[in-house]
Amino acid sequence: MIEVKDLTKYYGNLCALDRINFQIHKGEVLGLLGPNGAGKTTCMRILTCYLNPTSGNITVKGMNVTDRSRSIKQIMGYLPENAPLYPEMLVFDYLDYVADARGLSRETKLKRVEYLSRICAIREVMHQPIGELSKGYKQRVGLAQAMMGDPEILVLDEPTSGLDPNQIVEIREIIREIGREKTVILSTHILSEAEATCDRAVIIHQGRIVADGNITELKESAGRDTRIILTLANTEPGKARSVLEKVPGVMGIETEPCPGDPAIHFSLAVQPGKDIRVPVYRAIKSQDWDLLEFHRQSKSLEHIFRELTKENVQ
Repeated sequence: MIEVKDLTKYYGNLCALDRINFQIHKGEVLGLLGPNGAGKTTCMRILTCYLNPTSGNITVKGMNVTDRSRSIKQIMGYLPENAPLYPEMLVFDYLDYVADARGLSRETKLKRVEYLSRICAIREVMHQPIGELSKGYKQRVGLAQAMMGDPEILVLDEPTSGLDPNQIVEIREIIREIGREKTVILSTHILSEAEATCDRAVIIHQGRIVADGNITELKESAGRDTRIILTLANTEPGKARSVLEKVPGVMGIETEPCPGDPAIHFSLAVQPGKDIRVPVYRAIKSQDWDLLEFHRQSKSLEHIFRELTKENVQ
């Protein structure tokens, strides 16, 4: 549905995007991830026809963003990081204004306002001034304006930025609901947000793509289940380390005392692709140690993100 090909953008001598390539499929919820300044917003502004690329191109349903921008805007809804709201307007009046700007008929307009007030959970504030709303409600109103034209594609730039934890959960739920019917592209540097809402993630660092895949694939490609977490009592750290290091597949061991408790916390780095739970358990059992905790720890998307963006791309 959307193809990004060799997309490059310079601001003077600064390269914000460096020949990036990826595709977005119909009905997909795609997360553009990256630290601040990675190039996410620039990519979205080109996708929504707000900026022109320096070179390369984006096509949307076969239409080129540089010469078919009006047609693309008609099938796209956009919520920038700072929602385009008028604080002095009532919520209903603002949405009525947006509907008129989108060219909706009176009958269609009323149906869309009613539908969006429900799905974005803003019915109770429809007759309040936007300037008096909380940040969370303002984001919901922003989502409603982005969806007013019933777009096929919804582009959200940092949709939960500045929200408290409860508001973040609420916005995520709305995005998941929308994602059942629309193609959604959202940018974020909050990894838990991408993990909770996205089907696939494209990670950008210093203007280049460093990873592209669904969340499960990204975790597996980075080496899933690479640690075993243990808490042992009735043992000495030195002896336990000596015994556990001999288990085939153990690549390293970290120990940490449990405050106020004689037990010792162990973190075993495991050779990728190996399941060594049985031999580790047998080693513990052979020493008659008290086993208080035993589980595998998978890499979270946050760990993968840090590994991919901690060093400069050459």
